[in-house]
Amino acid sequence: MEKKINHSAVFVMKRGLVFGKFMPLHQGHLVLIDFALRNCDILYVVICYSDKEPISGEIRLQWVIQELKDLRVVPIPFYYVEHELPNTSESSPEISSKWASAFKKVLPDVDVLFTSEPYGEFVAGFMQIKHIEVDKKRIKSPITASQIRANPFKYWTYIANAARPYFVKKIAIVGTESTGKTVLSEKLARHYDSVFVPEMAREVVETTNQCTYDDLIRIAELHAKTILEKIPQANRLLFVDTDLVITKSYSHFLFNKELVVSNWIESANLFDLYLFMEPDCEFIQDGTRLSIKKRYELSGNHKKFFKDVRVPIHFINGDWNQRFDRSILAIEERFFQ
Repeated sequence: MEKKINHSAVFVMKRGLVFGKFMPLHQGHLVLIDFALRNCDILYVVICYSDKEPISGEIRLQWVIQELKDLRVVPIPFYYVEHELPNTSESSPEISSKWASAFKKVLPDVDVLFTSEPYGEFVAGFMQIKHIEVDKKRIKSPITASQIRANPFKYWTYIANAARPYFVKKIAIVGTESTGKTVLSEKLARHYDSVFVPEMAREVVETTNQCTYDDLIRIAELHAKTILEKIPQANRLLFVDTDLVITKSYSHFLFNKELVVSNWIESANLFDLYLFMEPDCEFIQDGTRLSIKKRYELSGNHKKFFKDVRVPIHFINGDWNQRFDRSILAIEERFFQ
């Protein structure tokens, strides 16, 4: 008997919805999104943000875009006013009704809502769509965004890769010439299983005495560019050998001239801690440095430039081993207490 073919069969695309603040985007969110993608054809990921939250909606949107490269994911920024839509995770029918109405206006054609929260059933009910609860007890990813915000270093492995650079703390190792900055930067990076940014002066000029004002501009640009490149590679901490304040000090010391650079260079050189190396250690003249007398003068000049810096500064002295140990103490006190 000839088999009849049903030409009227039509493929119906299932549209899924995941919403949240993603502040920050973390492994729990990714578990939810991965499950949703396996159970729908297109997934709308709504990033809810208000003007009263500590991380901007634009930053969170970029995290989602960068982390979720699946073509079936459609990120949607959703700005809300908190006195109209309550900023709460409370499972309340009244609150859920307001959010459901707002989502329905933005996405009138979704079929299924995926959440890990009790209020998901309320929201889906008011939207008249199906609700699928995912990992409610957070067995696959026992973490919340508030825990991460309170202590990002403790819960580092739960933060999505795209969001980690936001929480990296930058530490600048500064001071005059021949005070162990380069070796210390490398050593600290190894100790914390992270990366460091080397000083860029020797990439531009061979000796300090040959340096020109334009060389300082190039040094500042190359150094800032390298900082921005290294941040995504950092594990909690990024160590930076020398910074823009030091380069500005050199400009004053060598040329009695203010160093003026672009805003992006200034922004790249915002730090969370300074370790200032005192010149009470052995002076090693490798042929590229100033004289020992000028080395001490330069240290004094650097300190003047750091007077107005509103970031914690630890002045580190002693021999090479003491400098490392004292730097560790300063870092632990600042970031791991």
